[in-house]
Amino acid sequence: MFLVKVITPQAKVRVMNTSILNLVTPSGEMGLLSHHMPIITMVKISKMSTIEEDGRHEYAVSGGVLFYKDNEATLLADAFEGEEEIDLERALKAKERAEARLTSQDPNTDLKRAKIALTKAMNRISVKE
Repeated sequence: MFLVKVITPQAKVRVMNTSILNLVTPSGEMGLLSHHMPIITMVKISKMSTIEEDGRHEYAVSGGVLFYKDNEATLLADAFEGEEEIDLERALKAKERAEARLTSQDPNTDLKRAKIALTKAMNRISVKE
């Protein structure tokens, strides 16, 4: 088991002990176990999973940076939600809004921002379902 601390701009969100931490980096999927070599990596908008004392847990991570050293991982994330914290109806509405922006013919639409919003909404939906 090793310690994982998740920090967002709003506050420290969660501290947990896990035997494995699975997440997605720009290089692909990564699994961290106890005594892993020190690492710093970006984390993509993705699902993160852990195996804690009470079982497997899944979380929606909306990007960030992970630091791991001496059996302690610190994730600095834009946003972080556990399955039980996700409002599915809100996520579905966010997905619809993002899709509408992407299909709109408005030249003022920020397509990159709309794609990111769609990715985040779909990730939250995936974790919740």
